[in-house]
Amino acid sequence: MFEKSKWIRLPRSVVVGHGVLAQTADVVSRSHLTGQPLVVTSPTPKKVAGDQVVDQLAQIGPEPEVVVVEKASFDAIEKVRNRAREVEPGYLVGVGGGKAIDIAKMAAADGELGFVSVPTAASHDGIVSGRGSVPEGDTRHSVAADPPLAVIADTEILADSPWRLTTAGCADIISNYTAVRDWKLAHRLKNVEYSEYSGALSQMTAEMLVENSDSIRPGLEESAWIVVKALVSSGVAMSIAGSSRPASGAEHLFSHKLDQLAPDTALHGHQVGVGSIITAYLQGSDQKDWRDVRDALEGIGAPTTAEGLGIDEETVIEALTTAHEIRDRYTILGDGIREAAAREAAVRTGVI
Repeated sequence: MFEKSKWIRLPRSVVVGHGVLAQTADVVSRSHLTGQPLVVTSPTPKKVAGDQVVDQLAQIGPEPEVVVVEKASFDAIEKVRNRAREVEPGYLVGVGGGKAIDIAKMAAADGELGFVSVPTAASHDGIVSGRGSVPEGDTRHSVAADPPLAVIADTEILADSPWRLTTAGCADIISNYTAVRDWKLAHRLKNVEYSEYSGALSQMTAEMLVENSDSIRPGLEESAWIVVKALVSSGVAMSIAGSSRPASGAEHLFSHKLDQLAPDTALHGHQVGVGSIITAYLQGSDQKDWRDVRDALEGIGAPTTAEGLGIDEETVIEALTTAHEIRDRYTILGDGIREAAAREAAVRTGVI
């Protein structure tokens, strides 16, 4: 008897395009969210989009409560949680880049409340996924949460965000190539559950971005359109899988280790991009050669070297040899690689 079952949580609405921030009130109403909203944002995104979101929401319900967070941390999450306990909101809205959205997402999950994602930068696939990433001390935690009920991505705003944030989002998507291969490897060697549909969607998302890389240029709304669609697809792939596996392999372990060794030096997306070059080399697959990964990153202006990240060579080697310790997730790094092998991979790929 077939008894398999699965619960997939996906956004009800994803609204992408020019000027769609003006549709915030309508999107929230159609999502059947009621009560006082609690808007979580940070200083710059508040000016760019947060104030407009507050004005929109005030037209359809109680005056929104606003919490401004300076940095992503568990203290910031606790600050939002405490505010939520005080005002008892009907739902939360995250307006900003990674930190505001991840904090709002996790605070909403803690209070079992609906959540709306309003990204102001296309910097990572957390804008639609059911996971949040928050640093604590010298490490970074990936925490399970519910995906947003709605995503409102205004390409006019996204196109005007700092270009390095967009290239970080692109690099995060390109790294799906190596993440999916690591997932397949873990399935073959460790019997880790693998989803053909989720894996194919994740890989197709990376291919879509690479094939359109010539159209990805600073200040173009068409570029923001391409990147945000890819980020949404990647987030959906993770929701289908019920884990971050479709978009997180050895390249992400490498990035998380860099966060410990050289905190706040480079953007997450740029770190996983460089990590994916080395990971593709170690995987040794001709399905997507490491040179193709490197060329794709260069094409959109993302770093491809340790120097480009602002990280010294020895730190890169240490990260490669110890990244397997980050979490219990089998990748091409296995139980660790020797320093000589790590150095050879980094030198041959031109990372150092």
